[in-house]
Amino acid sequence: MPTDDTIRRHLMNRMEVRFERLYGHDAARECTARLRLLLSIYEDIGERNGNGNRWNQATNVLITYGDMVQNADDVPLQTLHRFLKDKLSDVIHTVHILPFCPYSSDDGFSVIDYRAVDTDLGAWDDVEAIGEDFELMFDLVLNHCSKRSSWFRNFVAGVDPAAGYFHDVDPEIDVSMVTRPRPWPLLTKVMTRAGERHVWTTFSEDQVDLNFANPDVMLEFLDILMFYVARGARIVRLDAIAYLWKQIGTTCIHLDETHEVVKVMRDLLQLVAPQVLLLTETNVPHEENISYFGDGDEAHVVYNFSLPPLLLHALQTGSARYVTRWAQSMDSPPRNCTFLNFTASHDGIGVRPLEGIIPIEERDKLVKTMRSLGGFVNEKTNEDGTRSPYELNITYFDAMGTPGAPDDETKVKRFLCSQTIAMSLKGIPAVYFHSLVAAPNDLEGVTKQGHNRAINRHKWNDDHLRSLLDDNASTNARVFDEYRRRLSVRSSQPAFHPDARQRVLSLLDEVFAVERLEAESGQSILCLFNLTGNDVVVSGSRVLLLIQAGCTDMLGNKIKLVDGSLKLSPYESLWLTS
Repeated sequence: MPTDDTIRRHLMNRMEVRFERLYGHDAARECTARLRLLLSIYEDIGERNGNGNRWNQATNVLITYGDMVQNADDVPLQTLHRFLKDKLSDVIHTVHILPFCPYSSDDGFSVIDYRAVDTDLGAWDDVEAIGEDFELMFDLVLNHCSKRSSWFRNFVAGVDPAAGYFHDVDPEIDVSMVTRPRPWPLLTKVMTRAGERHVWTTFSEDQVDLNFANPDVMLEFLDILMFYVARGARIVRLDAIAYLWKQIGTTCIHLDETHEVVKVMRDLLQLVAPQVLLLTETNVPHEENISYFGDGDEAHVVYNFSLPPLLLHALQTGSARYVTRWAQSMDSPPRNCTFLNFTASHDGIGVRPLEGIIPIEERDKLVKTMRSLGGFVNEKTNEDGTRSPYELNITYFDAMGTPGAPDDETKVKRFLCSQTIAMSLKGIPAVYFHSLVAAPNDLEGVTKQGHNRAINRHKWNDDHLRSLLDDNASTNARVFDEYRRRLSVRSSQPAFHPDARQRVLSLLDEVFAVERLEAESGQSILCLFNLTGNDVVVSGSRVLLLIQAGCTDMLGNKIKLVDGSLKLSPYESLWLTS
């Protein structure tokens, strides 16, 4: 069996090979030498991150901004911590605090200082205090930083090493092949000490892309990665990673060098903190998205980006056709890898992940429905200059409505069905704060903030939110309490372990069905979901066997039989076991 020293040497050698692929032989040796110096600073961070299993059936993630809950008496991170302890300590495992560093735009994703906490939110002590009660997930925003950062100011002034941290691009160069996730210009003009320059700005003129072809940038971010782990990060989310590496004459998305950077970070975590997980954020079509698993040597976890729009489409149309076909076609992730299953986040609901899964006309109908429910649509610029939908901006709760027929009862049932499907699939479930509390569209926030994503980023007054959740008659409380209950039930079932087997069944067009099986315990759970507003009768050999064995529903629903077959009520979710 290899010793720790042998494993360490192997990983260091492998990282040097990766550095060589990125920067050449001589620069690779220098990168390795500099990395050894960094490692001497962070030599004990592995001990601080424990040696337990990476995940189990109780592992889940709550996605929240640091100031999602506020009051006048405390800094937001303290208010959030108290809310989490009071309301969610028994059901939430990991808290993803969205970017909490000082920033200049994009609600945190234009970072000014990666090693500081925004004083408007609190301090590192407040972040670490949350980490004493929950596991933590941090964002590593590595594609770009703020124009107000010291790095960019030094670039403008020509001060090393930051003078080489950004892309200085000739505006006459043809960049038409570059994939553009936003509809505005790719290059932004800036005045520097050396005169007029044009810098690469994929997402906005305030978010200047970093040049990872410069080894100094790579080493800077490896240091930040280890700093975050030292501060308690259990999962590190690589924001907008797909656009990281630039090469003129290519699409500049998913380049081999980008994958190599992720693999370097995976190797580094394996070396210093093996229990820390790397999560890639790539809101792109499914096959491109899962490429970030590599051969099991890249991301530990990949967002299941096709799931949110597919579930939305399934419940709006009452048909499981496309979501079933997609789920059946999915290969299991590589060993020691898994999916993050979610329906909503701080961003919109991406529609690019529907490409190749549902027809364009079905996508367009869904877009139209979301607009009729008060939502907005962000668009991207295509290579030919046309625009197409990029994401739907709407809260997931309001997305479950019926156009022209406001009916909270149906909306609640549809919504809980969608969330329970996400909990049932192979992987780690993640819930956005606003989904947990059934938040409606924040149209006032869109007007005030001036961008569509604000519709799903409402900031709650702590006392007001608690009063809503304490009122059993409120929609917020009904959803919150039932969501908590289902998470609690799920957390004790071995068949919902992320590594447990999954088999997606074809029963009826109106029903989504998935069976989870865990070998060691022998537990199996048949998960059935009625996607329609009508009663549906389900048969099939697996269902009939469970009925004959005297099955029960873990969610507490009464088993209803019709002529020996199983009846599902509108939007009902069942977790059947014998």
